[in-house]
Amino acid sequence: MLTSSRLVLARKRRRMTLSRLAQESGVSVRSLTAFENGHKQPSPETLDSLAAALEVPLSFFAASEVEEIEVDALSFRALSKMSALDRDAARSAGRLAVEINQWMEDRFTLPGPDVPTLPHLTPEDAAERVRALWGLGEAPIPNMVHLLESHGVRVFSLAADCAAVDAFSMRWKEKTPFVFLNLEKSGERGRFDAAHELGHLVLHAAHRVPHGAEAEQEAQQFASAFLMPRSGIYAQMLHGADTKRVLSAKKKWKVAAVALAYRLKDLGLVTDWGYRTTVKQLSQMGYRRSEPNGIMRETSQLLSKVFSALRAGGFSSLKIADDLDITVDELNRHVFGLVPLALEGEREGAPASSRPNLRLV
Repeated sequence: MLTSSRLVLARKRRRMTLSRLAQESGVSVRSLTAFENGHKQPSPETLDSLAAALEVPLSFFAASEVEEIEVDALSFRALSKMSALDRDAARSAGRLAVEINQWMEDRFTLPGPDVPTLPHLTPEDAAERVRALWGLGEAPIPNMVHLLESHGVRVFSLAADCAAVDAFSMRWKEKTPFVFLNLEKSGERGRFDAAHELGHLVLHAAHRVPHGAEAEQEAQQFASAFLMPRSGIYAQMLHGADTKRVLSAKKKWKVAAVALAYRLKDLGLVTDWGYRTTVKQLSQMGYRRSEPNGIMRETSQLLSKVFSALRAGGFSSLKIADDLDITVDELNRHVFGLVPLALEGEREGAPASSRPNLRLV
């Protein structure tokens, strides 16, 4: 039995048009359209062909209906320049992550959402307010992914085949906040992307469409202010900082050198000429395209703890994937590659009354 929305989800996840799927599976476009519209059921042989072409277990097609994530719920950047295939692949990846999160919530008590909505504030003021509410003071943030997770944000990795998307976020059903991060970026860029998406969650997700030029600029300003708070930067005595001082200070704040240079200009600590000179020198040193000798890429603490607990309870990676009706490889693409190695023993998930409570500090 085929659940039509599952076929649509799998096709979009694999970046396939109906024509491409027809070529890969040997099933006509007309039949595929009828399957996706729920007007016709495929034969067992046809289902086998579709599963092979889409790289999903047969059980994926028989699972319950899935609701697509609306484009206007997502903080896609440069949406007008994004191809429909890239957009739909990322949306489908996000929908699978929602399934993974629900599986975890059925077995663990995870941190509840604690992300304020502050649409009435400027990005700078909103960043200061969130820092105050979360008790962060003016110090550098040790780890952005861990910080988000400790406040109830579900952070997942974007699969490599969604590399055209930088990052995005959403509030699923207007409640649980999600952030999806591209692992191809430098550690510094990944932190900035995480802060950028937090900006969308705080400023836009609950009140307006979280994409477009204005929303992107506001999220960018929020990220800059959140990672490099005004008082903290002032206290570091960076007035008139040259390239050498910028490179030294960036290590403290764990940000890209160019991002710190821009923040100094934004705060009036360097002139426009000084900023342009610094950025030119940084570009010549390779800091435009990458971050030489940069920090390690941040990963998920919550997922690591979940998989550690599952491993201790005798769950194999295959058991987890089977429960989700996906492959182990597909699971790993969404969870920072943290899926545990297969174990010999397995057991069913613990009942909700005895769910472990995962505390993140």
